Amino acid sequence: MAAIYQAAYRRASSLICRLHSTYVRKMRYLNELKEDDSLCRQAQTSGTFYLFHNLSPFLQKVGEKYFVPQLSAAGALEKSVVESELKGSFTYLQKALFVVDGKDSSLLASAQSLLQWHNSHQYCSKTGQPTQRNISGSKRVCHASGITYYPQISPVIITLVSDGSRCLLARQPSFPQGMYSALAGFCDMGENVEEAVHREVAEEVGLEVESLWYSSSQHWPFPSSCLMIACHAIVRAQQAEIRMNKLELEEAHWFGLEEIVEGLKREPRSSKQDDGSFLPWFPPKQAIAHQLICEWVKQQTSQLA
Repeated sequence: MAAIYQAAYRRASSLICRLHSTYVRKMRYLNELKEDDSLCRQAQTSGTFYLFHNLSPFLQKVGEKYFVPQLSAAGALEKSVVESELKGSFTYLQKALFVVDGKDSSLLASAQSLLQWHNSHQYCSKTGQPTQRNISGSKRVCHASGITYYPQISPVIITLVSDGSRCLLARQPSFPQGMYSALAGFCDMGENVEEAVHREVAEEVGLEVESLWYSSSQHWPFPSSCLMIACHAIVRAQQAEIRMNKLELEEAHWFGLEEIVEGLKREPRSSKQDDGSFLPWFPPKQAIAHQLICEWVKQQTSQLA
């Protein structure tokens, strides 16, 4: 009987802790805001807002640092008036994500993705009639068909390939000059993550993956709202000759540990050489590709220790 009582007490205590958890309360409140228009209206009267113009967030620069001001609702204002009065500027998200701190970076990416989704889902795909968003912007409804549309996210695998002593990085024509990153591609319909990794590596660089493991994930707003699923993959060193798909990539190379360590230290503006060529540099720390590269460096360094 004592054992049964103790088990019941532990379960009850666990439930009470969850109900009183700050995180749980916050998540439940946010969910209520999504679904309850009147509650959302009430929250907006005391809430603060990020400003966007044509999907570009408003930033203020103080010294060498950038900040995202959180403002009370002020209605529609002219772009020039906002920039003049608040002494800042609307900045392309591609730049903004890499100059603000991590918390603001994540919120800006989520906000821009939601704004972009609303811009592209103003009409019902079945009836062609206008859709209406709810107050929170968590969904759009076509009243003619009764269809409710919710924001969606596209799964993308991003993979750092290694042959055991080197890692493979590549660049697309759209990349800034000198920047190399891990291989990435959208998951095809019906694929799981493992199948997508195998296929993308084969398609882009002509290599067969022997083994792989999951690292982490990150929301990424480009080209539209994506879930970046980061993995490490191993190919055989004896079968590591790159056969690059020129329709997908501009360059692809194997890099040794020393080259990677130097590239991580290199700033984009310092990569240009006197002859006009560019030394390799890698995505900034806010990008999950940077995390993959750092994980590989840590693993290689531990093996040498």
